[in-house]
Amino acid sequence: MGDNLDLALSLPVAGLHIDLVRAPGQLAEVLAKARYDLTLSLGAIDGRNVWRSDLRQILSMIEPVVAARGAERIILAPSCSLLHVPLDLDLEDDLDVDIRQWLAFAAQKMAELKVLARAVNEGRAAVSAELRAASDAAAARRTSLKIHDPAVQARLAAVNPAMSRRVAPYAEREQVQKAILGLPGFPTTTIGSFPQTDAVRKIRAGFAKGTLSPAEYDDALRQETEAAIRWQEDIDLDVLVHGEFERNDMVQYFGEQLSGYLFTKRAWVQSYGSRCVRPPIIFGDVSRPKPMTVQWSSYAQSLTTKPMKGMLTGPVTMLQWSFVRDDQPRSATCTQIALALRDEVVDLERAGIRIIQIDEPALREGLPLRQADWPPYLDWATECFRMTASGVAPATQIHTHMCYSDFNDIIESIGALDADVISIETARSKMELLNAFKTYRYPNEIGPGVYDIHAPRLPTVEEMADLLRAAARYIPAERLWVNPDCGLKTRKWDEVRSALGNMVAAAKAVRTLPNAAE
Repeated sequence: MGDNLDLALSLPVAGLHIDLVRAPGQLAEVLAKARYDLTLSLGAIDGRNVWRSDLRQILSMIEPVVAARGAERIILAPSCSLLHVPLDLDLEDDLDVDIRQWLAFAAQKMAELKVLARAVNEGRAAVSAELRAASDAAAARRTSLKIHDPAVQARLAAVNPAMSRRVAPYAEREQVQKAILGLPGFPTTTIGSFPQTDAVRKIRAGFAKGTLSPAEYDDALRQETEAAIRWQEDIDLDVLVHGEFERNDMVQYFGEQLSGYLFTKRAWVQSYGSRCVRPPIIFGDVSRPKPMTVQWSSYAQSLTTKPMKGMLTGPVTMLQWSFVRDDQPRSATCTQIALALRDEVVDLERAGIRIIQIDEPALREGLPLRQADWPPYLDWATECFRMTASGVAPATQIHTHMCYSDFNDIIESIGALDADVISIETARSKMELLNAFKTYRYPNEIGPGVYDIHAPRLPTVEEMADLLRAAARYIPAERLWVNPDCGLKTRKWDEVRSALGNMVAAAKAVRTLPNAAE
């Protein structure tokens, strides 16, 4: 509670809940200041993650509180609502037996609370078997080779500052990239995904059920990919994407190919509104056994002479949209992911992919609640992005994409990413989100979204051209790209074809602006 503790303790309430998972250090101050008759709810079980608790360790924290204040004034609880964790581990019928014993979903967390309550009320002997099982599971997790990979740990120990710096500054990279890519002013592209139609979902479902062979599956997706590329050429997009028809989800697709990730079948949690997701579980050291996207990117590039973007999900987003291991700092796990993705970026470059996009929509989402805690997070988050991107030559153009956020208060950290091109969501705000650039001169290129993909409404050519003219008041025209706000996976093809056709026409209409092209 920090500097809000005195306010909380002054409220006319009978009880106060405190989170002892995220802030165990606050307990001493709460006990020192709280009036004796105030009921304390001790949030001792992690309500935001999926790991089994070491119950003996928790008892060592709460038993002195009970002794000092009396059991009648103590409530045992999760740290927060259990909305954030899956319902019941027993619904998962094929998890690795060792990993299963380290997990606790909502039902199991309530059982843990029951054990703690019995231990407090009846003594530890009453639940000795349960306490021993929890401690044994914690001990096994600490030493398991399924979690701890010496090769990953050695690579992590060898990280040095040079690994997160491009070999040339942006001013030099810009000149090399312009010469190689030969793009016009206001170059056009999309964020990555194209509509996941019923036909595409049927292909993926057939492969999962075994009714399509691997060869049939690949052939069907190649047809979808080629059709998307031919259509992009027809409307004269400048930088193409392959459409991501082989991908189920921007985190799951990569997590399923990385060591250290676990996926469930029924561990759904609410994301927003009525939308639910199944976050992967990062249970161990993360590495990349083999290339993940090179085959599809190379195939797509072989079909066209126009530049093809390689598409990756960035390390911070891979971290934020997963249940993360709690036995090491989040920054260490993020660095492991960054090193794995760095290998993929380098392999894409070797395969001839000259533009690589590393998406980080969750960068701002990861900010700590207290602004005083922002700098350490932003330091390691931006460092991990740069580590992912910095293994390539100056000629390789690195893009990133961000959405969902007002970036004005972290604009300097966004600049510190040192991506050659960043695309952000600005269509709905009619470029107002670019206000930060009035006082902060963004050093590299930027693609402010001109097409709101979250609405079915079709923007006209003139509307998008007006947005680009507005953007040129904030960003020099020669550094502006033209793109939608986000990926097009959830839209229908008839919407996409019309909107992107208008977008290309809008870009061509504004290329007469001063400095629109070299």
